[in-house]
Amino acid sequence: MSNKSYDDRDGVIWMNGQMIEWRKANAHILSHALHYAGAVFEGERVYDGTVFKLREHTQRLLDSAKIMGYELPYTLQQLMDATEATVRAQKIVDGYVRPIAWRGSGEMMGIASYKNPIHVAIATWEWPSYFDPTAKAEGIKLTLSRWHRPAPDTAPVHSKTSSLYAICTMIKHEVEKKGFHDGLMLDWRGHVAESTGANFFMVKNGGLHTPTPDCFLDGITRRTVMDLAHLRQLPVQERTILPEELKTADEIFLTGTAAEVTPVGQIDDMKFKVGPITKMLAEDFAKE
Repeated sequence: MSNKSYDDRDGVIWMNGQMIEWRKANAHILSHALHYAGAVFEGERVYDGTVFKLREHTQRLLDSAKIMGYELPYTLQQLMDATEATVRAQKIVDGYVRPIAWRGSGEMMGIASYKNPIHVAIATWEWPSYFDPTAKAEGIKLTLSRWHRPAPDTAPVHSKTSSLYAICTMIKHEVEKKGFHDGLMLDWRGHVAESTGANFFMVKNGGLHTPTPDCFLDGITRRTVMDLAHLRQLPVQERTILPEELKTADEIFLTGTAAEVTPVGQIDDMKFKVGPITKMLAEDFAKE
């Protein structure tokens, strides 16, 4: 993996229908999304040269844009073909893909932007584990965050949009300074929601418990792990989880494109073992 800045690398990025030299794949300083948010994006993993669940991720990108009030100027198949072409051009065997769409610079530079063009780009690069492998093996450390996920009537909570990730960056900066790997967010009601980039699961009495995704993304990896649990005939409950229940959990883990299946070893002063169900589902997911 390169240690170079992400804007100073060799290779190409697919942008608005063509391959662009990596260093020239730029947006104008007056792009609407830079000032008013509203970009939508995906995170996808490449395993052995194949993008994991490409169709599902690409469809979510299209859906996220519609929620934000615009349509992408490409079809599902065109975006899938562009993604695979970019992976081939970059010769990525195991890595990460970042499709992104945004409102660009145009006739309007206020809050309204319906006359501005929509840009789409797809970049891919080699990328190792999201969390340190040693920490992942032992279980990562979380802390409850002071930031909460907003109510569905106050934000576009089912769009994977840049505007919802501002607090995630703030959380990560705060918790890493305190020695934690990530923050666990509650929702506006005080119920357990998710981490900054992954969904939450609790193992209790041999079954999985996960928050109902009514104010955060119903992750593609989340659904995959739930399907794997059903194949193992493990009961799965989507329900309200209160913070005080955490101390009664037998195991806790996170799921996400970057996180995959990541065990949690600690939440503040509560300690958890990396248990057999987490290990089993992690192994099952690795075989998907």
